[in-house]
Parts: sequence; C-alpha cells; structure tokens
Amino acid sequence: METVPNTEEQLRAEVERLKRELDEQKRAKDAHSALAHPVRPSGKKLFALLLLVAIVFAGAFALGYIPHQRRELQLVAEADVQKETLPEASFAVAERGSINGMLVLPGNIQAVTEAPILARAEGYILQRSADIGDRVAAGQLLAEIEAPDLDQQVRQAQAAVEQAQADLERSRAALEQGRANEALAKVNATRWENLVKRGAVSKQENDQYQTQYQAQAANVRALDRAVAAAEGSLAASQANVARLSDLHNFLKVRAPFAGVITQRNIDVGALVNTGNTMLFRIAQTNLLRTFLNVPQSSAADVRVGQTAELSTSELPDRKFRGTVTRTANALDPASRTLLVEVQVPNPDGKLLPGMYVEVNLNLPRKDPPLLISSDTLVVRPEGTLVAALDGNNVVHFQHVTVGRDLGDRIEVLSGLTEGQRAIVNPNDSVQEGVKVSPVPTAGAGNSKRPAKH
Repeated sequence: METVPNTEEQLRAEVERLKRELDEQKRAKDAHSALAHPVRPSGKKLFALLLLVAIVFAGAFALGYIPHQRRELQLVAEADVQKETLPEASFAVAERGSINGMLVLPGNIQAVTEAPILARAEGYILQRSADIGDRVAAGQLLAEIEAPDLDQQVRQAQAAVEQAQADLERSRAALEQGRANEALAKVNATRWENLVKRGAVSKQENDQYQTQYQAQAANVRALDRAVAAAEGSLAASQANVARLSDLHNFLKVRAPFAGVITQRNIDVGALVNTGNTMLFRIAQTNLLRTFLNVPQSSAADVRVGQTAELSTSELPDRKFRGTVTRTANALDPASRTLLVEVQVPNPDGKLLPGMYVEVNLNLPRKDPPLLISSDTLVVRPEGTLVAALDGNNVVHFQHVTVGRDLGDRIEVLSGLTEGQRAIVNPNDSVQEGVKVSPVPTAGAGNSKRPAKH
C-alpha cells in the first residue's frame, strides 16, 4: 500500500513539470511575438498536451484511489464479520460427586498390644538375653534375676509345710485315740445305765460313767477341730510355698506375647525392685492400629467393618489396607468428633509404631455434593458468583454458596443445579446478558472422580 502514494506523487510532479515547460514556452513565444510576428501553437499540439494531462490524471486515479477504496471496503467487511462473530467461552458442567466419598484424616500408628515388663522379684540381673529391636516369641527368656533371699524364703516355707504336715499327723492320731476312748466310755455308760435300771448298782456310779462318756465325746470334738486347724495350717504353708515358688519363677523374665523389644532399661548386675523397675517394653507389630477423630458431619457414615487405606510420606508408592474395628459410639463434647479405631495388618514390618499416616475412609453418601471446577468462581464485592449459561448460550451471573475446597474442584451448596454449565476463567468479554459460543473444556461432563471430604 506504500507504493500507491509514491506513484501518485510522481505523476503529480510530472504534471507540474509539464505545466512549467508550457509556461516557459508560452513566455518565450510571447517574447518572440513581441519582436517578430506572433506564432500560435497548432491545435494538434494543444490536443496532444491535454490528452497527456488526462492520461496522467487517469493513471493517478487508477493507481491511488481505487486500491485505497478497496482496502476501506475490506476493513468495513471485516468489522461487520467481527460484529457478527460470537466470543468463545470455555465451560464446565456442574456434577454430583461420587456416592463413595473419601474422608482423609491424620493418625498416629500404635501397636495393637504393647506392655511394659516390670520386675516381680527383687534381686540382681544375672543375665540378659534380649535387646532393643529383637523379635521375640511368646514365653521366650528375656532376662534372669538372682535373688538369694527368695531362695531362702522358699526353703523356709517348705520346712514350714513339713512341720505342718507332722502336726496334722499328730492331730489325726490324737483324734483316733480320742474316738477309741469315746467308744469305750459309751460301752461302759450303756452297761451301767442298764444295771442301774435293775437296781444292781447305785445311781451315783452310773452318773460317773455317764459323765466320763460325755467328756470323751467332747474331747473327740476338740480333737476333730484340732485336725481341721492342722489341715488349715498345712494348706496355708503350702500356699506360701506356692507363692514363693511363683515368685521364684519370676526370676526368669519371659516375653508375655510375641513382639518386638522397643525399650530396655537394665543390664547385667543391675538391682531391680518389685513393681518399680521396668526391665523391657514389648510391642506386637504384626497388627497395628490408629485412632481417628471423625468430625460430626461424617460420624453417622462410619460403620464397623468399613475399609480404610493408610499412606505415609516415607512410602509414597505403598498403600496399606485396614479395617474399622470399633468406634466410641459417642462424640467428644469438646471437639465434636467420633473416636474411631482402624486396624491394619503389618506382616512385613514396614509400618512402625509412632509413625504419622493419613487414613482414607471409604464412606458411602446418600446425598453426594454438587461439584464444579474451582476456575469458574468469580469473587466480587457483592459475593461469590458463577457465570452460568442458559439454553440460548446467554451469560447470567448467579450467586452461589460454596462448601469445601477440594483443590481443582469445589462443593456448591446452593445457586447451581446438576448439569448446569459454568464458564471457566471468565474474561472481560463475558458480561451479563452476552451471548457466547460455548466450548467444552477437557473432560467436561465426564468427571467421575470420588470427592474427598
């Protein structure tokens, strides 16, 4: 387009040059005519000159005005096309979340069974057979305590049992003798009673034999109680021996269940006291558990037997499946949460007690929330809006109430209906009442991912 004005200027310059030459010729002729006879140009020359001027102007018009006019017409046509073309706008569809929601909560792993092992007998550590990190079986020997005083008490108790046994034998022998005397006194009392009835003996002699029989009977009863007392004393002595024997058995400290030694506080030669010295701490790690505090909004959806998935940042490629084993069936009034226990098998020992994990609970939901892309929200002073499209692709800004932010999506509590379209990242061309050309985003209308709480 820059060549057209240059050509027109050249033509105009040529015309001006020709005019100047004509003026010079005319002045020269006038001067000559003033000295000689005047000479006029012929008609053919004048016609040729005018024809040349007309051709020059026609060429300038053809080279300058016509292309310029075409360009203006093209710009006007393009402007009309732009006015008729609708602006494009990407949209996302509001959808219901999955009926199987995921509740992600933090938790700390604990051993399903963990116990401190304390000394039950006083003495010195004679030997130690386990240390931190050792895996032990149930009943395995962990340490042995040396207690000479306890050994002496056991022997003394056993001697007391033997003495009580001898006392019991003497009491039984005395009882047998007493019963024999009682039988003899009974025979004499019966005989003298018959004689007194016949009048063969005096009544005083009969009373003497009757009294002897009663005395022997009372003696038998006393001896019988003495035997019972001796048996009780023997039983007490035997129980004392059994108690001391049990204490003596505690000199050998054994594992109460299969697990891992997580703590050791003693070494050979250390003095231990009954019930005060913790020797070891053992934990059962083949089955672990973690406690969760489920918020009130999801407490009603938690059931015993539901599956759970545990993950930890230390093992990003590993997921551990667990099961809800029990719930508190009551909310904590301070935090309004439900205490839930999830147990997870740990046969390979990858999970350790005390680890921090994230637990995903699979919770079925009766009324899944409405989800929309987070890029569709427009936050203005009048509130949170969404540029929704009606059936004619006309934009209408609607107030919405949002719920939980799930990252790339967000819950909509009110303001939208399922299947309604919302413009993603609306720009300045998206105004109220403007008709647009909708363009679906990638995956619009096909988002079926489960929503996380």
